[in-house]
Amino acid sequence: MPQQLTGTLRDVGEFQLVAALTERFGQADVVRLGPGDDAAVLDLPGGQVVCSLDMLVQNRHFRLDWSTASDIGHKAAAANLSDLNAMGGRATALLVGLAAPPDLDCSWALEFADGLAAEAAEVGASIVGGDVTRAEAITISVAVLGACEHGVVRRSGARAGDVVALAGRQGWADAGFAVLGRGFRSPRAVVDAHRRPAPPYEAGPSAAEVGATAMIDVSDGLLQDVGHLASASQVAIELRSSQFEVAEPLQAVGAALGVDPLRFALTGGDDYSLVATFRPDAELPAQWREIGVVRHAGDAGSVTVDGATYDDASGHQHFR
Repeated sequence: MPQQLTGTLRDVGEFQLVAALTERFGQADVVRLGPGDDAAVLDLPGGQVVCSLDMLVQNRHFRLDWSTASDIGHKAAAANLSDLNAMGGRATALLVGLAAPPDLDCSWALEFADGLAAEAAEVGASIVGGDVTRAEAITISVAVLGACEHGVVRRSGARAGDVVALAGRQGWADAGFAVLGRGFRSPRAVVDAHRRPAPPYEAGPSAAEVGATAMIDVSDGLLQDVGHLASASQVAIELRSSQFEVAEPLQAVGAALGVDPLRFALTGGDDYSLVATFRPDAELPAQWREIGVVRHAGDAGSVTVDGATYDDASGHQHFR
């Protein structure tokens, strides 16, 4: 019998809500992989399809005084394209839903569409349809479809002894959010990273090609998302702070705000970098760099930094 929830969404939190919802969803025979990973996988007569969906809500995921309509279009596409990237796949098509107030200027919608199309073009994907409707605040929903040429990489394949590696910049968007939240607009590099992410789109397929054992994208925070991978694989993961590249813009923000710049890298999301595990004898593809190791399964789901629990590993959680 599906679990029953009591209280509010704030009381139960995002992850317990998702678990309770997915228990109620039966899966047809064509579903090779259902809820619980970065994307679902369907076995259809014409071949395998990998699909995912994400939403962005005004003043929750973006602010109109911080980002242009084009920036928001790029970000909406990137968030979804990254999910297929994390499965080792490439996107081919997107469906877009846009809800907006009736007094929104048409030029905003058109500029948003231009940004969305430009980001999709980065991977050769097309916008093939969608829907528009009225709402009190701008709400964007994007569904993405694609395929995995080198096989699907799930979150659940990491094994003890595997190398943990990172592709893409990490912590930049979070540093940009911290700067914008204090009313500043510099360093420009991190502000731009928050406004318009740059996922490493070639890194997912290249990791799949060399046999990555597990993979996830970083959208809610590195430690939190690595924790999802560790839980799905039933392993413990140790990250090593000395192997992180803390770029100069992050150091500058850390110094200005009195924050350890490594915190941006460890707890930040929205850069849509990738974390994957590889067998120890594998040669890491271009764009990938080692940041840790998979430990035994005795403390499954745990993530440590330099052998200790990090003091802020919560990451982003909806409803809280």
